[in-house]
This record gives sequence, structure tokens and C-alpha cells, in this order.
Amino acid sequence: MLKIWGRKNSSNVRKALWIAEELGLDYESLNAGGAFGVNDQPEYLAKNPNGVVPMIEDGAFVLWESNTIVRYLAAQYGADTGLYPADPQKRAQAEKWMDWTTSTFAGPFRTVFWGVLRTPVEQQDWAQINAAKAGIEQLLSIVDQALASQPYLSGAEFGVGDIPLGSFIYAWFEMPIERMELAHLKAWYERLQQRPAYRKAVMTALT
Repeated sequence: MLKIWGRKNSSNVRKALWIAEELGLDYESLNAGGAFGVNDQPEYLAKNPNGVVPMIEDGAFVLWESNTIVRYLAAQYGADTGLYPADPQKRAQAEKWMDWTTSTFAGPFRTVFWGVLRTPVEQQDWAQINAAKAGIEQLLSIVDQALASQPYLSGAEFGVGDIPLGSFIYAWFEMPIERMELAHLKAWYERLQQRPAYRKAVMTALT
């Protein structure tokens, strides 16, 4: 059985859980990272020397890096579907959003998420939080523009390109902050919420 290591309140772990649910895979979710520890133990580090989550074990095959895990599971168990089309150009149009989320969006998002939800109220730096939030809104305006002409970041159908940002956007909309009104982004989020796999894997407690 597929094993997915990681804590369920991690946006990166949610990616792996979400794609597994979309594919209807049987898997075992194993707590690791944060308060659970495990990822700093020799046995774990022998498989993933980075000591981070998620990590998967698909039989004897071990893999880390969340976006790569999404790509692998989609290719292995959902090849030539809307999730992971065979056409390289269609696939690339989706995958660019995966890498964009990691390289461009995740940094400022982390500043806001940690500043609002994981920092005691008396220690919150709202100047820093608001500066990062303004940067996020500029980035999400790009997403909103893309979604004006297609229902999903992956294109006409839901696919792997929606998973990384979709894993973060739950917290963006549910955090107790004011947000710029972006109608196409909000409609996309509402479409994601209709997916049982999203509700199960992503819409868990924000901690």
C-alpha cells in the first residue's frame, strides 16, 4: 500500500493527500514532522536526507518533494487523463502553475500564514504581514486573470496544475484577514470546494 508521510496541517502534505484522493488510491497516512517528530530519526533520514515532509513510499519506491510526488502519482495512476494529459503542451500549461506556486507564491504566503496563525497575538508584526499580503494580492491578480478565460489553472479540466495553489488557497480564504476581491479566484476556490477529495485532504484544521 502507498504510504504518505507527513502532518495533515502542512500545505505541502495536503498536495500528496489530495492527489491520492483524486486518484482513488488506497494509502496509509503516517504522521511525521512538526510535533510528531519522526522526520528527524535515522530511519526516516535514510530515505529522505532532507528530513522534510511529505515523503511517499510506493512499495519499494521512495520519493520526496511535494510537486514531484503529485506529478509521479498522477503519471503512475492517472496518465492520459484530465489530471495528467499525454499532450506535452497541455501538461506543461498546467505544470507551470505548480512551479510558480513554489517559486513565487509560497514565500510571501508563508510570511502571512505564520504571522497570523502561528505567532502569538502580542508578537505579530503587522507591518511585515501586510507587506507580504500586498505582494500576495498582486500575485493572485495574475491567477485571477488566468482564471477569467478558463475554469481551472490546468485548463478546461481540473488537473495537477490546480493542486499546489489549491492547497494554499484554502488557508488564504479561511484566515482571519481582509482580502482583495478577486471574483475569478473566488469562483475557482468554490469549484475546488465541491470536490470530495479537496474537502477530505485539504479542508482540515488550520493550525
